[in-house]
Amino acid sequence: MSEFLSELRGLLGPEAVVGPQALRERARNHWDSSPLEARALVRPGSTAQLAQVLRWCHERRQSVVVHGGLTGVCDGDRASAQDLVVSLERMSEIEEIDPIGRTVRVQAGCRLQRLQEAVEAQGLLLPLDLGARGSCTIGGNVATNAGGINVIRFGMMRALVLGLEAVLADGSVVSSLNTMLKNNAGYDLKQLFIGSEGTLGIVTRVVLALKERSRSIDTALVALDRGEHLAALLKHMDQRLGGTLSSYEAMWGRYFRAVTEPGGHVAPLERHHPYYVIVEAQGPEPQSDALRFERAIEEALAAGLIVDAVIPKSGAERARIWAIRENFEALLRHRPLFLYDVSLPIRSMLEYVAGVEQAIEREWKGGELFVLGHLGDGNLHFFVAPHVKAGDPAALHARSDEIVYAPLRAIGGSVSAEHGIGLEKKAWLARSRSPAELELMRTLKRALDPHGILNRGKVIDPA
Repeated sequence: MSEFLSELRGLLGPEAVVGPQALRERARNHWDSSPLEARALVRPGSTAQLAQVLRWCHERRQSVVVHGGLTGVCDGDRASAQDLVVSLERMSEIEEIDPIGRTVRVQAGCRLQRLQEAVEAQGLLLPLDLGARGSCTIGGNVATNAGGINVIRFGMMRALVLGLEAVLADGSVVSSLNTMLKNNAGYDLKQLFIGSEGTLGIVTRVVLALKERSRSIDTALVALDRGEHLAALLKHMDQRLGGTLSSYEAMWGRYFRAVTEPGGHVAPLERHHPYYVIVEAQGPEPQSDALRFERAIEEALAAGLIVDAVIPKSGAERARIWAIRENFEALLRHRPLFLYDVSLPIRSMLEYVAGVEQAIEREWKGGELFVLGHLGDGNLHFFVAPHVKAGDPAALHARSDEIVYAPLRAIGGSVSAEHGIGLEKKAWLARSRSPAELELMRTLKRALDPHGILNRGKVIDPA
């Protein structure tokens, strides 16, 4: 071990290498406070240093696990005692914001919220937004093709990436920091790394497309008494708002009641309704946008699509509404609790949710399903609480997986909408991809990482 650490310190300097003893002071990830376990952790300060490290690992067949903000939920960041962890925490510089071309070039270790604020100070908007904004990193957002609350209007991370730089397993650097929206000069190589979860290369720098910052943000929390009205209300608001609808976040009643119990979030509406939706629009004209938004809500009330609504009158009130959707710590008291991220056609959602809920109640007396999601883009999140005091947690999790994932294939759904595959969903990947697709994934893995050192065992095996 001393020779292993000495060689790494010779490459990077002593301050950039953390040994196994010191790693015990680091938590495994955002969700698990147990100590991080690995042979060592390295903190390169540049692309050149990372290239040196990977070249060294490639020659020695040393497995590497990449760490960003550690907010992932599929064990994509899990390391073993045999792994070397590479953290990009020292590569966090915002290199350039171009207000004319509306682009930003940023290093992969920069946190999303910091970049959002820097861009906003230039009168621009980085459309990507998600609850983990204060912790997640841009490199992790690219590696997992992050989605979030604005996908319905602006698309996922893939839609924002114009160019990137990545280091391959053998230390080769692929630098394609394109700043143009249109560039059809051969293969679009950046797509290889977006959503690859660090298995094909480590993203170090990114060029992102920006938008003009909206001058108005109009938000409403509404209650619905019928599930069929979820899709109808989405269509109504999208039609009435003239392309400014940016978020449509649904919460089933059981979730809403659980997070607004005494001691939790304050409920702005009565808590007995079966469905709730946060609707948000961003536009150019504060006064006219607000009038159009309020008129659309009033029409929805008159048509019976919604039964109650509240429109926040301040930024603080808006933040409290969004906290109901984004801060679900009240659910974490349930143990065990299993989190899911699935996508499926909107027309199939109600039947699918009802089927999963019934199966959970049959499997475990008193078991509960808490549902929320980005309904406008077909993405739902589940929390499954079996409420079983005894039993093997792994077996409970496996049975819960079967209940949630098995029905998706028949309706053309996916086991992962935005959280990736990692280790947790690896066994289920074949339910969402064809044999030909899986074999092509293996071919790419073998070509770019012939020794299989990058996030070994994650997503797909090369053989």
